[in-house]
Amino acid sequence: MDLQRKLEILSSAAKYDVSCSSSGSDRKNKKGGIGNASISGICHSFTPDGRCVSLLKILMSNVCIYDCSYCVSRRSNDFPRATFTPDEICDITINFYKRNYIEGLFLSSAIVKNANFTMEKLYETVYKLRSEHNFNGYIHLKAIPGADQDLINKTGLLVDRMSINIELPSSESLKLLAPEKDKNKILLPMKHINNGIIENKSNRKSFKNAPKFVPGGQSTQLIVGASPESDLKILTLSESLYKKMNLKRVYYSAFVPVTNDKRLPDIKNPPTLREHRLYQADWLLRFYGFNAKELLNEENPNFDINFDPKTNWALQNIHLFPMEINKAPREMLLRIPGIGGKSVQRILSIRRVSSISFEDLKKIGVVLKRAQYFITCNGRYYGDVSFDEPLIRNRLTPKEDLNILENQGEQLNFFDRPGFSLSPAILKADDIFSSVIGEL
Repeated sequence: MDLQRKLEILSSAAKYDVSCSSSGSDRKNKKGGIGNASISGICHSFTPDGRCVSLLKILMSNVCIYDCSYCVSRRSNDFPRATFTPDEICDITINFYKRNYIEGLFLSSAIVKNANFTMEKLYETVYKLRSEHNFNGYIHLKAIPGADQDLINKTGLLVDRMSINIELPSSESLKLLAPEKDKNKILLPMKHINNGIIENKSNRKSFKNAPKFVPGGQSTQLIVGASPESDLKILTLSESLYKKMNLKRVYYSAFVPVTNDKRLPDIKNPPTLREHRLYQADWLLRFYGFNAKELLNEENPNFDINFDPKTNWALQNIHLFPMEINKAPREMLLRIPGIGGKSVQRILSIRRVSSISFEDLKKIGVVLKRAQYFITCNGRYYGDVSFDEPLIRNRLTPKEDLNILENQGEQLNFFDRPGFSLSPAILKADDIFSSVIGEL
């Protein structure tokens, strides 16, 4: 099989792994231009210092010993298989880099033969890139569950970020949909990587020239909708991973029905809106001081599709509102719908020298169409309906059901594309952008 065909197969197989942000673009380079975002596996991610980089996103192999029911690379699937050699991956990466297509590499793999064999090949690949080709670009590598710790240690000294996909939110679902996998073999290396990062940071305080170990941290991926777990179960797991494993990100992937298996739910389109709500809630966990059991409970274990999680929380805790914008402490300002982290900092700075009026809030960056129902300015309420939970809820409910997004069967996007448009009611809500910009 020629290299071009391998690249087509293994870059296509890698698209189901979302623990590296993908551009979703097929823009090709033009004569005299710089860069390329063609379909050969180019994606975007972010370095530890915040820079956005273009990565070659591929699998080393899609030949797998496992038969996980949800996975396109499962052993029983009848589709083209391919495997790169370490030298082939190095050649592609260096050639793409020299052509300015990419700035780094995102490398994952199915499990070939066994975990150690696969991890050895991944290590050999990044070792050759670093030592033989002197490649210093960004590398994100998937660690293989079950591989020896020594292998993971050696690899962690060569890459910028590592990730181990949990995939399913509970042991029960793992036993049902991926019975050949072991939960402990996933969590133990994740814990080991976290300990290595902590130890390395301590060593570098004493020895400045000590080599870095996974300086970009680690991440994981959870599939949403393949198993019956509620949003509360998924969010509680994410919260635990952030606290215990110090993960940089938990990525959520709406279940895409790429295989036929009676154990899987019979759905027509991926639950992209549910995925979107989880990303919004994840943002609240990481930056707004919320915890999972504040946002959801056993009586309401799933998010309301009509409201972002912060607005939903505010409506359920209406007794805490309206808050006086000139007196509320920082932690409560962050919980007001329509007020993001930057706006809170501006409010606190201005309050030191002057009282804030309602007219000032728009200049500060507050999203007044949501915030107006939950605040007062100098004692005055500015909502266009009375301060009453049912009235406010009705006022904030989109005129068209957000389920229209589910029916499109498309990932949420920043910009319109031919053949895919959003209704005016949804566009006015600005709901699509909030999980990215953080203004919830």
